Amino acid sequence: MTNHKDILPDRPSPVVTRNGNEILDIHRYAPFLLNAVNGAWQRKTSGIYRTRFDLGIVDWRVLSMLMIEPRITANRVCEVIRLDKAAVSRSLKALHSRGFLDFEALPSDERKRTWWLTEEGMSVHRQILAIALECEAEMVAGVDSEDLETFLRVMTRFLSNLEAAEREK
Repeated sequence: MTNHKDILPDRPSPVVTRNGNEILDIHRYAPFLLNAVNGAWQRKTSGIYRTRFDLGIVDWRVLSMLMIEPRITANRVCEVIRLDKAAVSRSLKALHSRGFLDFEALPSDERKRTWWLTEEGMSVHRQILAIALECEAEMVAGVDSEDLETFLRVMTRFLSNLEAAEREK
């Protein structure tokens, strides 16, 4: 068995000893903190999006992606926002039925579609974006801008490391 101190010797240990047993110190264990922050973020924002717009987090992420890259396929949405195809497909269908999206079948394959926001979809996007930015401001309140930039670089590195490990499988 590998000693945790051998895995990452230059970092603070996420393990403490209690009663002779090694246990996680969840306040120093990055995966726990990522999950905890994500869970708190989703509880806060999803309640607002559901109450005000009857939309969920997945719907917001799809709307955002289509604003960033209009006229893209569902596969591209999945690739960028890292959601499974079924969730994206359900969201696209629901958003389309509410008049927030439109699509065009690709000439090469009628089953594949490119999607974009309608005027109504862009209006909803603008409204939710304002709320999302307010919520983000609350979350990062009191964090020095330099620390926030460091955090963003570290999160980008985490993502890059995980994606590289996934590709190596």
